[in-house]
Amino acid sequence: MSLHQRDELAAIIARFSSEDGIHTTAIPGVNCIRFSKPNARLPSVYNPSLCVIVQGQKRVWLEDEIYDYQPSEFLVVSVDLPVIGEVTQCSYDKPYLCLQIELDQHQLAELLVQFGTPGEDGDGARTERGIFVGNMDSTLNDCVLRLARLLDAPQDIPLLAPMIKREIYYRLLNGQYGEVITQLARTGSHMQRIAVAIDHLKSNFDKSVKVEELARQIGMSVSSFHAHFKTVTAMSPLQYQKRFRLLEARQIMLVEMQDAAATAYRVGYESPSHFSRDYARMFGNPPGRDINRLMAET
Repeated sequence: MSLHQRDELAAIIARFSSEDGIHTTAIPGVNCIRFSKPNARLPSVYNPSLCVIVQGQKRVWLEDEIYDYQPSEFLVVSVDLPVIGEVTQCSYDKPYLCLQIELDQHQLAELLVQFGTPGEDGDGARTERGIFVGNMDSTLNDCVLRLARLLDAPQDIPLLAPMIKREIYYRLLNGQYGEVITQLARTGSHMQRIAVAIDHLKSNFDKSVKVEELARQIGMSVSSFHAHFKTVTAMSPLQYQKRFRLLEARQIMLVEMQDAAATAYRVGYESPSHFSRDYARMFGNPPGRDINRLMAET
């Protein structure tokens, strides 16, 4: 991305994110993100999306793996992943600025059927991690900037935004990292089946899940399911469910002011003490102390 393009995109994001946080826009599935001071490590679930940084730097942890990205780079998340994010470089004068574009699996699949992409089909394709950092190229830069410009022309959004987003998907599928994106879109691929399993785990996070039954539902043996799930997410299915349960529990306690014991049962734990131990391991403090700290910071 040229300096001129970066400055223009940064100015647009800054205009549509006047304060720190994640800001939805008039373009469905497009968010402007701004932070003016480095933040603590924040556990959250990243949805499938393309994140383009134009100012500042960010670090994302997936289990023991670290993903750093900065201007002229992007982060792609191809399945819902519980990660830890930290803005590592920003200031009040030069805040962290990022444009997030959600990825629609159905539109990607339609493009794949219409145009096709290089790469193997079916079981011959290598399963990839569900997150990666890539370098922006001139065609993708141009698409992202044209999409952002629509925020200043809201009358054009209904017609042009879907077309430009479709072009962005096309560039991703046919670019340097197309094989990874293709895995998400191709029906029957290992990653697509793991994405179905992830959706089931998220929808049933408060219930006991039998891994054998889940593997059968997506057409995999138990051993193959475990192997591919860990390749995509860096964790086992039950570890994934636990991470998601704890993130949901934190949100419940923050928003609904529910106590830890009631929340533990609500998210599927049979023992509040077990819940508190897991919570402290993930967030660094037991539930009560963690929630009090978060409320004091807001």
